[in-house]
Amino acid sequence: MRLKNKVAIITGAGMGMGREAALVFAAEGAKVVVFDLNKKAAQETCKIIAKKGGKAICVVGDVSKEDDVKKAIKKGVKEFGALHVLYANAGVLWKDRDRSVIETTEANWDLVQAINLKGPFFLVKHGIPELQKAGGGSIVLVGSISALVGFTLAQDSYTCAKGALISLCKSLAVQFGADNIRCNIIHPGMIDTPLQAPYLNDEKKAAIADCLPLKRLGVARDIANAALFLASDESSFMTGAELIVDGGFIAT
Repeated sequence: MRLKNKVAIITGAGMGMGREAALVFAAEGAKVVVFDLNKKAAQETCKIIAKKGGKAICVVGDVSKEDDVKKAIKKGVKEFGALHVLYANAGVLWKDRDRSVIETTEANWDLVQAINLKGPFFLVKHGIPELQKAGGGSIVLVGSISALVGFTLAQDSYTCAKGALISLCKSLAVQFGADNIRCNIIHPGMIDTPLQAPYLNDEKKAAIADCLPLKRLGVARDIANAALFLASDESSFMTGAELIVDGGFIAT
């Protein structure tokens, strides 16, 4: 019960890493605001939580739309009375449209930025005042190892958005530390999720795993466990930090 009496909002909680985090948070005692663009997926996450005895509400919306995020936060506070954890999980990875700067269209660049960078901006803009009212809380951002190293097969808008989140993380940590609000960022490596599925067949998975010191791809639970640690009081002396969860990729 590491999140007992806590209320968390998780964006992109309909599937993949977001759903896994919602299930883990609920199992650890949190009341969860499941926010996702996909209504069916969000409802399924809430059903699973309810079946296991947890508490969650489903909110459908687009993280790139400020009004949608604002309404989701208001709904969560109205339902559960407060807000303690902001988990900016939602993001997109479009390797077919988001490529090198010399190949990517302005429209695709802007759309990736809107979801991957403006989404977290809207979440903290409207969520931090609720954390202040609650006497403090934890913000968890999701970066990427793509923000730490370069790749031959570029996804430049994605990389730039994730890199910007590192700077945002440190700025929030400094600005709001006195309010007992912490902000940390997770950098996932190659994680076997629905987001990656279109680009990974069994052969590619095996090749990637062979290059990693731990010899396997990550799974959604690996990231959810890291997020649980950062959301809980167990990480109470961590803020402005980057937590790399990549199977050892950066070490090679």
